[in-house]
Amino acid sequence: MSEILIAVISLGVIALVSAAILFVASKKFAVYEDPRIAQVAEVLPQANCGGCGFPGCSGFADACVKAGSLEGKLCPVGGQPVMTKIAEILGLDATAAEPMVAVVRCNGTCANRPRTNVYDSAKSCAIAAALYGGETGCSFGCLGCGDCVAACQFDAIHMNAETGLPEVDESKCTACGACVKACPKSIIELRFQGKKSRRVYVQCVNKDKGAVARKACKVACIGCGKCVKACAFEAITLENNLAYIDYNKCKLCRKCEEACPQGSIIALNFPPRKPKAEGEAAPKKVETPQPAAAKVAEAPKTEA
Repeated sequence: MSEILIAVISLGVIALVSAAILFVASKKFAVYEDPRIAQVAEVLPQANCGGCGFPGCSGFADACVKAGSLEGKLCPVGGQPVMTKIAEILGLDATAAEPMVAVVRCNGTCANRPRTNVYDSAKSCAIAAALYGGETGCSFGCLGCGDCVAACQFDAIHMNAETGLPEVDESKCTACGACVKACPKSIIELRFQGKKSRRVYVQCVNKDKGAVARKACKVACIGCGKCVKACAFEAITLENNLAYIDYNKCKLCRKCEEACPQGSIIALNFPPRKPKAEGEAAPKKVETPQPAAAKVAEAPKTEA
């Protein structure tokens, strides 16, 4: 009986010592978490899309609290309303961020970019890109398998059956960037949505030389540089036979669109161009003076 009692007491002492050690360790190595992190995370949409640039909504909440500023931070899913709530929780100013939207920089429709072969394998752009250059002569353009569609959590992008290209629904796009990461050809880009959703960009990513690019696609950029010369704001650069418009510098004047001989530059959501003012009426035709003899009608001959 005494042996059992000794064993019970020993176990009790060990338990008490272990509890004391755990208590001291929990106090010494405790990690303090600002309660505002949980409050911020609660107002976030919990989409965990990564569009904010952080690993999930909890990572974004932690970054907002620790940074002490919301400058340069935006939840693309929640938008400005969510950022306003976060600012109220943290007692900060809600910096208005320019909304962005996904843009498909390829206009290689079935009409513009004829197929030269048929891809008969797994329906995946990633696999197709790893195997070969695509079904057309352009190895830079859209592969049309729809990896971007599968990656979008918001049903904001769909494949157009007629053109074979993805199309973005601006009203649903949150600029999370999932489609950008999913595209192995890097034809999808996040750009400023712009005032009244107006944007000007080069809808081509082909870096081949002019003649080769034009042969592969009727509307491919040929790197002629006319758009660069037409831009007064230095918003267009030409590199590797491809023009690119910097949306931070572009003033939406559309002069580059007029200068492009290939129609590679797209201007979205602009009103129709006004017809150019008609020139002066064409001058009346002035008859060339003729010799007097030519003007006199021949008199009828009379018999003597």
